[in-house]
Parts: sequence; C-alpha cells; structure tokens
Amino acid sequence: MTSERDPVRFDEARPLALNVAHEVAAAGVDVLVVRDIFGRLSLLLDDRHGAVDTSSTDEWRAQLARTLGRYAADRPLLLASSLFQPDAYFASPRAADELGHVAEPGQGSIRRLDNTVVGADWARVSTPRADSAGVRTARTALYGFKGGVGRSTATFMLAKHLAEQGKCVLVIDLDLESPGAGPLLVAEEQMPQYGIIDQLVESALGNEEGLDLVTQATHFQLMNNGELWVAPARGQGAPGTEYSYVDKLNRVYADIPGHGQGGFADRLEAAVHACEDAVARQSRRPDVVLLDSRAGIHDIAAVAISRLCDLALLFGTDSRQTWAGYRDLFTAWLSSGQAPEIREKLRMVASMVPDSDAPAYLEAFREHAWDCFSTLYDNLVDGETGFNPGPEDDAAPHSPIPILFTVELVGLDAASTPDWDKREFVRAAYQSFLRTTTHLMIEGSR
Repeated sequence: MTSERDPVRFDEARPLALNVAHEVAAAGVDVLVVRDIFGRLSLLLDDRHGAVDTSSTDEWRAQLARTLGRYAADRPLLLASSLFQPDAYFASPRAADELGHVAEPGQGSIRRLDNTVVGADWARVSTPRADSAGVRTARTALYGFKGGVGRSTATFMLAKHLAEQGKCVLVIDLDLESPGAGPLLVAEEQMPQYGIIDQLVESALGNEEGLDLVTQATHFQLMNNGELWVAPARGQGAPGTEYSYVDKLNRVYADIPGHGQGGFADRLEAAVHACEDAVARQSRRPDVVLLDSRAGIHDIAAVAISRLCDLALLFGTDSRQTWAGYRDLFTAWLSSGQAPEIREKLRMVASMVPDSDAPAYLEAFREHAWDCFSTLYDNLVDGETGFNPGPEDDAAPHSPIPILFTVELVGLDAASTPDWDKREFVRAAYQSFLRTTTHLMIEGSR
C-alpha cells in the first residue's frame, strides 16, 4: 500500500495519470496519455477545436506533478496548440484507445502512446503483405516463451513433412543467439557462405546485395516435387577470412539513423523477403516459410509473431513459468489494443507431453491455457457476441496441439543421423502435431 511518503513506482504511475485523464475527458477534452522511455508520464490535451479553461489546466498540471513524483514528465501537461507538430502525437499510428473508456456524449476521448527502447514491435500487429504479383507465401512462426521445449526439433519435423507433401519449404533460423533449426537441417560443410546475421549487418549499410543466404537441406531426398531450403543464422564466411559471428551479433539490433535502411524490424522483414527471393531465383517461390524464432520476450520474437507471420505456434510445457510468461505477453497485447488482431494468429503447442499420462496432462494443460488465453478473449455479458471460445473448443487458439515425449528422443542427432525422423516412435510422437499444423498452414482453417 502506498502512503504519501512512499515513492511512486512504475506500476502505480500510469493509473494515477489516468485518474487525471478521466477528469480531463469528463470536461469534454480529448486527451493523449504519453509515457516516455523512462516511464515518465504527461498528458497532451487537444485544444485545437476549442479552448480549455486555464484554471482547470493549472489544477490538472499541479495534480500530475504532486501525485506522480519521479514519474511526472518535466512538463506533465501540454496543450496541442503549444506543440510544433501536434499530429506527430495525436495522429501517431502507435497511439491506441484506452481500454475500458467509452466516451459519453459531451465527453472527450482517452488515448495512449508508449515510447520504449525495445519491444515496441509487440504492439504493432499486422499481416504480411502480398508481393507485387499478388502472391503471399504462408509464413508460420514457431516460438516458445521458454527455451528447451523442442521448438527447433519440431521445426525440423514440420519442414520435412511439408516437403514430403510436395511443398517448397523454406526454414529461416531467427534464433541468432542460439542457432537451432539451421544446424539441425544442414551439415556444417554445406552451409551457405552467409547467414541471416550477415544480411542484417550488411543491410544496415545498404551493402546486402549479392549475399549467398540459402541452401538445400542435408539428407532430404526429393519426392512429390517437394523441396526443403534453409536460411541458417550463420554462414561459412568468405574463404581465408575469419567469420566474426559475435562481433556481428553485438551490432545486429542497432537502429542506425541516416542510412535510410529502416530500423531493425524493417531489416528483419527485408531479410525474410531476401531469402524467399533467393529460393525463387534458384528454383521456385516457397509455398511455406517456417520462422524458427528465438525464445523469450525479445525483439526478434516480437517482429516474427506480430509482423512477419500469419500463424504463430506457441510452444510450452504445463508449468508456472510458461503461463506466467504468456500471461505477461498477452496482457501487453491487450493493453496496447492488439488483442483482436493477434489472438486468431495464435495456436498453443503442448510440447514434451509425457507419453505415459498424456490424457490427464493435456486436460490440465488445456485448462491452464484457456485461463491464460482468456486475457485475449472478449469479456462478454448476456446477449453480446464476440470472440470467446469455450475451454473445450478444439479449434480455439488455446486448444493444445500435442507433441509426445519419450526418453528414446533424448540424444538423437537429426543432422548426423539420416532418416532419424522416420523411426516409428518419432513419427508417433509428432503425428498429431504434423497433421494439425499442416491443416492450419495449408488450409488456413482453425
């Protein structure tokens, strides 16, 4: 509990600012709540279509300074008429309506604008665009909040399965800190000269033209006209030149002003397009792209899920860490107004399901997943319609797609063991996962 002598903390500051914002809106004034990169808050009042009473603005300004403490911006209340470019704030595409505020007649609106150092792409949900010919490749991101849940192995299995169905598949290894799918699918000596990390570093300087980024998977035998291509995180490098992976990794996330190459998210999206184009030049345009995203709440995962894919498979085990992590993520999507756009992209994967007690495990997993996903579902009252699937809805985002786990899977090396994936117990473990995800990706119905 906070007393007058207690310092205001980060989580307490925004509700305090909103108290004032509601007073402003009740007076008929549109207000934008702005939070800077340190978490400090200010209110921007839109007085462009009508003057705001000076005594009221003085009182609100004093109230913000008094209640927010260190979280009050240097100028906690500003009028649009005093700003050089007010539309840079009020018309910003990053501004979102404040959840739960419905303006009554005569009241103003409340919107929010968050400025962060990293992670802003979690709040920018969009669907990949079609190319100039109107063609859009199906892209699926495979993501786990926690590492070590079998995501890269599942990527390997899914890629080979789709290729065996006759699809041209491209796997892009976006786990730059711990490359996963690339080493699983391509032997070291068959790596392309460059990897995704080179594309990101070179493109920051507009120097990415001509990079060799993709290669065909090792051990995959062509069948049914299927193809399996891989864009690994790292390459072999130029002959006779040291390949400085860590030096590149230390620079890859930089947003470099003045070079006109866009920020990290733009360069990552361009890298995916570059890999797709490279496959198209060497063979044909990929039917499916699998994005092996890194774990955790990281900018790569943010871009992969929010911006680059039209289906995101969320991996997890039934543990407190899994649900706490996803709940934090879902809460961020909800508070940024992105829940309606993101929730139907998502599907939960129950990885490492114990073979010996699968039904009971999956029942508990489903219950916990539904409880967590309810953050993103509409809160409906009697008679209202919206998106709120029940716990037993097998087509809902929270409905788990199982991958069974047995001790025989431990220690198998997919890259050095040809036909590893054809063993009977491996096929049994992934059977449901391959069938369901293929249906989702190819037919697009969930």
